[in-house]
Amino acid sequence: MNRDHEPTRIDSETRYAVLPDRMPAIAREAMTEEQKKAAAEIAAGPRGKVEGPYWPILRSPGFAGCIQKVGAYFRYHCPLERRINEMAALIAARSWSQQFVWDVHILQALEAGLSRATAAAIAEGRRPQDMEADEEALWDFLAELLANKGVSDPTYERTVEVFGESGVIDILGIVGYYTTLAMIMNVGRTSLLESRPLPLDPLPLRVRSLVSDPLRS
Repeated sequence: MNRDHEPTRIDSETRYAVLPDRMPAIAREAMTEEQKKAAAEIAAGPRGKVEGPYWPILRSPGFAGCIQKVGAYFRYHCPLERRINEMAALIAARSWSQQFVWDVHILQALEAGLSRATAAAIAEGRRPQDMEADEEALWDFLAELLANKGVSDPTYERTVEVFGESGVIDILGIVGYYTTLAMIMNVGRTSLLESRPLPLDPLPLRVRSLVSDPLRS
């Protein structure tokens, strides 16, 4: 029997320490007037409070006021089907191994109708099988974009055929928005809500966490 492809068992555990936030929540008494104004604007919107990426972003209150409107559009007003919107967010999160974005959006993606098999494949960094036609178009477009920093004519034309030009721009905006959040939170080491374990294993897949649960099952 050919044993070349059988996995090697290693009787050991990989342990890690989660490093502390570099830019944690700011006490109200420590905020500047501009930060208080930006925080109040965020809390008055559909989010209802400042959390996650908006604590590090609040260090630049002018930027916070602008980007929170961008995020509100993509989360609450974007005309793309929610399943596609959330799938794009997960692809962006996986491309940056951004734990917070993934942990929040995986539940929203599943609730919107993305299959668990597709979500699990994205978490593992592989092309999902048995996707819906629009999911396949989205995957091919973003896989090519993230690998090549642009897309070919056939890929572009297919994506426009499925989503329209406005949909293409919204998809790019979603990936751009969550890429921005990913850079901020990766640098800021933003903690997950409720001190949850990190859901994504590092790529390439050589180790698996004993506690990670990318589908929050």
